[in-house]
Amino acid sequence: MSSSSFTIVNGVTALPEALARPVLAIGNFDGVHRGHQAVLAAGLALGKELGRPTLALTFEPHPRSFFQPDVALFRLTPEPGKLAALRAAGLDGAIVLPFDGALAALTAEAFVADILVGAFGIAGAAVGFDFHFGKARSGSPEFLKSQGVQHGFPVRVVEAMLEAGDTISSTAIRKALEAGQVGHAAHMLGRPWSLSATVIHGDKRGRDLGYPTANLALAPEIKLAFGIYAVKLTVDGVTHDAVASYGRRPTFDNGRALLEVHVFDFSGDLYGKEVEVSFHGYLRPELKFDGIEDLIRQMDADSRAARAILAGA
Repeated sequence: MSSSSFTIVNGVTALPEALARPVLAIGNFDGVHRGHQAVLAAGLALGKELGRPTLALTFEPHPRSFFQPDVALFRLTPEPGKLAALRAAGLDGAIVLPFDGALAALTAEAFVADILVGAFGIAGAAVGFDFHFGKARSGSPEFLKSQGVQHGFPVRVVEAMLEAGDTISSTAIRKALEAGQVGHAAHMLGRPWSLSATVIHGDKRGRDLGYPTANLALAPEIKLAFGIYAVKLTVDGVTHDAVASYGRRPTFDNGRALLEVHVFDFSGDLYGKEVEVSFHGYLRPELKFDGIEDLIRQMDADSRAARAILAGA
């Protein structure tokens, strides 16, 4: 029962009539990676079988951020990016539940009876093999299945997916990005990993070197490996090939970490603009050079390598 519209419902509230008695694909969905996409596909298939709309049921903030507020979480897709990816999956909408003390205190039984059945009147559910819910994470996929039998709704459980020996998970993708393995991360995500940020003023040093850059200050919890990357930058709906350096510029100042993006064959002004950068290849680690000539020679080589990777992307 897929439609071209995508409705976002915030909190425990009555659903619009068109979304009544939905099938819910339930999870945190950080990254909306291939494992998550399989859960969404299972939900869509069940919704089609039952003739019901299919919605994602997700949580904000990420539960880990609620339980560990002092530990900044490297989010693969902050809420706007997550909702955009859920929309792209072909769902009819998403329910965003605030993850707070009240929700954390609900028993698994109460979550099913009060939220899934009582508030949303679900017709069916799809979850991943590792989905846990309720107070102290006491609810498991098997428990949800048994509750489904009791309350009269079917539950589909999606098994683990593997990529190069890793179980596809948000944690595995974060680890890959922390190691500069953007190709491995992309295979697990089903698309290149990307981030959005606003272009800020830098020290204009790149311009003097013949490599003007768009400078982006990333949130400190983004643990991307320092180094040089082949990237694509999208601004105002147009995507450009580019090469990027993420790090602290050891040849110059060892300052705060910045993502510096040199957009090929581009001459516009990007200051203050919101841009999206997607990562297509890792070229090398960040290095310190003895002189400017050595640095420029390496930048020339990096640009050629990035163009070659992006030509095949």
